[in-house]
Amino acid sequence: MENLNLIFPEIFTSCVIMILLIVGVFKKNSSLLIYNLSTISLVILLALIYNLNLIPDSSLFNGSYKIDKLSTFMKFLTIGSGIFVMLTSSKYLQLNKINKIEYPILILSSILGMLVMISSNDLIVFYMGLELQSLALYVLASFNRNNLLSSESGLKYFVLSALSSGLLLYGCSLIYGFSESTNFNEILNNSGQANYGLIFGLVFILVGLAFKISAVPFHMWAPDVYQGSPTSVTMFFAVLPKIAALTVFIRILYVPFINMIEQWELIIVFLSIASMIFGAVAAIGQKNLKRLIAYSSIGHMGYALAGLSTGTNQGIQSSITYMTIYIFMNLAFFSCLFMLRRNDEYFEKIDDLSGLSKNHPLLAFSLLIILFSLAGIPPLAGFFAKFYIFMSVIEQSMYFLAIVGLLSTVVAAFYYLRIIKIIYFDPQKEKYETNHHIGLKITLTVSTIFILAYFIYPSALTEIVSKINII
Repeated sequence: MENLNLIFPEIFTSCVIMILLIVGVFKKNSSLLIYNLSTISLVILLALIYNLNLIPDSSLFNGSYKIDKLSTFMKFLTIGSGIFVMLTSSKYLQLNKINKIEYPILILSSILGMLVMISSNDLIVFYMGLELQSLALYVLASFNRNNLLSSESGLKYFVLSALSSGLLLYGCSLIYGFSESTNFNEILNNSGQANYGLIFGLVFILVGLAFKISAVPFHMWAPDVYQGSPTSVTMFFAVLPKIAALTVFIRILYVPFINMIEQWELIIVFLSIASMIFGAVAAIGQKNLKRLIAYSSIGHMGYALAGLSTGTNQGIQSSITYMTIYIFMNLAFFSCLFMLRRNDEYFEKIDDLSGLSKNHPLLAFSLLIILFSLAGIPPLAGFFAKFYIFMSVIEQSMYFLAIVGLLSTVVAAFYYLRIIKIIYFDPQKEKYETNHHIGLKITLTVSTIFILAYFIYPSALTEIVSKINII
C-alpha cells in the first residue's frame, strides 16, 4: 500500500477545489468568500508542503511520483508565489468586475497541475499535470470577456499551447516506443546508447517545454498574452508556470537523458543564447509595461537555461537560485503596477510613470530598486542571481555563453535605465491613489526587502538550494 501521506497536499487541493465549486454553485454572491477561502487553503497547503521537508526522499506509484528536495522546494516556491498573487489581485478583480467564483478555483486547479508536474518522474504523470495546468490557464488568459484584447490573448494562447502540447505528446510517444517505458529511471536503464528515435523524442519534448517558458523561438505568444490578459493573470503567467516548467526541464534532462548530454546541450545553449539576445533587444522599443515584462521574462528564462546547459549540479542550483530571485523581482514589479491606479482605472504604459518620484517617492524608490535588480546591478539580488549563473557557466569553460549573457545584460540595462529616467526626470503627471489593499502593500514590502537585503545574508537561500543534488 502506498504512503498517501506524501501526496496529501495534492489530495487536499483537489478536495478544496470540489468544495469551493459546490459552495459557488449553491451560494449566491459568494465570490469574495471563495476568494478568501482559496487564499487560506493555499496558506494551509504551504504548511503541508513544508512538512514534507522533514521526510526523506521517497517515490510513489512504482517510482512515477517523486518527493525529494527538488520537488519540495519548487512546490514551496509555487504555492508561496500563488499566495502573493492572490493577496495582490483582489482589489484589481473587484474594480474590473471580474471577481467571479471561477477565478480562484481556476488558480487552484492550475497550481494542482503544477504540483503534479513538479513531482512527476514519468511521462504520463508529467503530461497529466501539464494539461491540468494548461486547461486552467486557457480560461484565465481570456477571463475578462468584455475586453477584446483579453479574448484575443486567450485564443492565441489556446491555439499555440495546443500545438506545443501535441508536439510534446508526440515526443513522449516516441520515447516510449524506443525505450519501452514511460518511467524516467527505466528510460535511462533501457535507452543504452543514444539513437535517433530517442533524440527526436527529446527534441519534441524540449520544444513543448520551451513554449511553456516562452523561450525563443517559441516565445511568440508571450507579449500578446501578457498585454491582453488581466494584470492579475499576467502576474500569474509571469511567475508560476515557469517554476513548474523549469523543474520538468531538470527532471527530464538530468534523469532519463543524462547520458545524452552531448545531444541536448547544444539545444539548451541555443535556446539560452537566443532568448537572452532577443529578450534584451526586443524590449527596447516597448511602450506598454506588460509587454516590456514579457520580453524581459524571455531574456530571464535564457539565463535560467544557461545554468541548465552546464550538465552539473552547480548549474542546476544556480538556475533554481536565479528562478527564486526572479520570482521576487516579478512580484515586486507587478505590485508596483497595481498601484498605478487613478479614479478606479489602472495604467500600464511606460509614460504613465512620468515624474512618479515627485508624487510617490516611496513607490518610485521601490521601482528603482526593482529595475536595478532586474538589470543586475550590485549589490541587489538580481546581481547575485546572474553571478551564480555566470560562475557555473565559466567553470565548465562555456565562455561564449557567458560573454553573450554579459552583453545581453548590458543591452537590457538600457531600457531599465530609460524607465528610471522617466520616473525621476520627466514632468510629473496627475497623482495616483494611495489607499491600496493591505495584501498589495505586504507583497511589495516583502519582495522589495528581499531584493534590497539579499546581499546581507545570501547563504540563507544558497544553503537550502545546495542540498538539491540531482546527478
